[in-house]
This record gives sequence, structure tokens and C-alpha cells, in this order.
Amino acid sequence: MAQRLHLVFGGELIDPSQNAFKDIDDIHIVGMFPDYASAYDAWKSEAQRTVDNAHMRYFIAHIHRLRDEETEVSPTEELG
Repeated sequence: MAQRLHLVFGGELIDPSQNAFKDIDDIHIVGMFPDYASAYDAWKSEAQRTVDNAHMRYFIAHIHRLRDEETEVSPTEELG
């Protein structure tokens, strides 16, 4: 079975309607996770912790997709 690595990270955005970070040096790396479910739990925890700051955003990066660029995947594959 292939590893499905996911990176959870976040930080303060310049504008909440865009995905550009205010300070790249201040990005919070939450961690690397072996599956989407554990990455989602970590993402949700950080997102809820920072809910009062509209400029703060956390993301899940699908690292396994970077390792196997030949495999076509829909953006919602993990949600179904």
C-alpha cells in the first residue's frame, strides 16, 4: 500500500480572500501525517484554535501527489 503523506501548515494571510502569506518566516508547520483523516483532525484543531483571527488560515497539502505526478486525482478524492 502506498503512503499517502499530508502536510498541515498555516499562517497569517495578507488578505483573507487570497492565499498569500503575510510573513513566510512565520508559517506554522503543524506536521506531516500518514493519512488524510489524521491530517484533517490536526487541521481542524488549528483552524478552530485561531477562528477569531480572520487572516489566519491552515491548509492540508497532499505530499503524496508530488511524489507521483503521473497519477491523476480529483481535488475532492479524499473527501468522498
